[in-house]
Amino acid sequence: MGWITCFGALRGGAVLAGLLALAGCGDGDGGSLIPPAQQGTLRASLTDGPACGFNSVFVTVDSVRVHTSASAGDSSSGWSEIVLSPGPQKIDLLTLTNGVFYTLGETALPAGTYQQIRLVLESNASVPNANSVVPIGGVEQPLDTPSGPQSGLKINGNFTVQGNQLTDLVLDFDACKSIVRRGNGTFGLKPVISAVPLSVAGDLIGTVTGAPGAMVYAERGGQVIKATVADGSGNFKLSPIAQVANPDRIDVVIVPTFANGRASSVIRDVPVVAGELFTIGPVDPPTSIYRTVSGSVTASAQATLRATQTIGGRFYEIASTNAATDSGAYAFYTTEPALPVAPPWFGTYQTQLPIPLSEDPGAAGVYQIQAISTSGVANTQNANIRLNDVSNLNFSLQ
Repeated sequence: MGWITCFGALRGGAVLAGLLALAGCGDGDGGSLIPPAQQGTLRASLTDGPACGFNSVFVTVDSVRVHTSASAGDSSSGWSEIVLSPGPQKIDLLTLTNGVFYTLGETALPAGTYQQIRLVLESNASVPNANSVVPIGGVEQPLDTPSGPQSGLKINGNFTVQGNQLTDLVLDFDACKSIVRRGNGTFGLKPVISAVPLSVAGDLIGTVTGAPGAMVYAERGGQVIKATVADGSGNFKLSPIAQVANPDRIDVVIVPTFANGRASSVIRDVPVVAGELFTIGPVDPPTSIYRTVSGSVTASAQATLRATQTIGGRFYEIASTNAATDSGAYAFYTTEPALPVAPPWFGTYQTQLPIPLSEDPGAAGVYQIQAISTSGVANTQNANIRLNDVSNLNFSLQ
């Protein structure tokens, strides 16, 4: 008898036929159709970074689907699935910061490399407010998730399952970048999710003085790869951070809130080593006021906007927001996401703490605002808020 796999088509997150069972499939005479050495176990967990302007961001997860082919369609054969039990489960993403993971479940599946991951959500049509947000000072409102309940939210990244081994996969949901405020007061989901195998990930902890709720970013080349928010004592944990080189280094950007009244700080060249923990801080930023940049982008572009600065000769993201999908309006507020005016401080990682920092006066209040359409078209304009707010900074994108 030859070994055969036990995969079948999946539609809408439901198992129709032939799904690889947790206990293994039978061949009719009590034998397993996949030898144990060719099977591994996948365990999936969920985590999150900060969410700008919300007390809660809820998603109701039904299942996680994976496939070895990056081009497999919704109804293609070969999907494996973790179905939450009991399920579906309503999860507040904002409880999953600073290295907190929510275990979704696990399943046995054939060893190999998996190139497609989907997070399947319950629909608001079947369960009211299954996916929803609670704005600061507001009440719970539905969150529109057009693709989540049907084919699942597509997640970038791939991972390898080894035979007879457990693979821990963390789905990192960036709620701050994922929520779109519409001009009519409703909210939509524009998912920004990455997948990180814990086997290649390291962790980083630190403290920022006088800045509970500060945004903390791990960046490579000015691109945020992981984000979190400092707790009520200013402590933070960035986890997981994937190691992508040997040696590997990241930059840590700390942006206090408007309520903190402090400037941004950057710790450069922090090591990332799989399975290891590094510490920075305490970081004690100087005081700062905040100002606003606002305008509009071509509504059809469905744009994301980034506020960046050049600090100590390097380029960093300080804040981001999504343009309203109906009007194209956007704003970096004097609340959140906020832009400090005072000179940012920066220093290079060292094991002896605290790490010495120096100010960059030339960067004070000087930002580059970049608008990026869903098709990848980008446009950048300068914004100087040293003396005043900047309004009507408009972008035309195709």
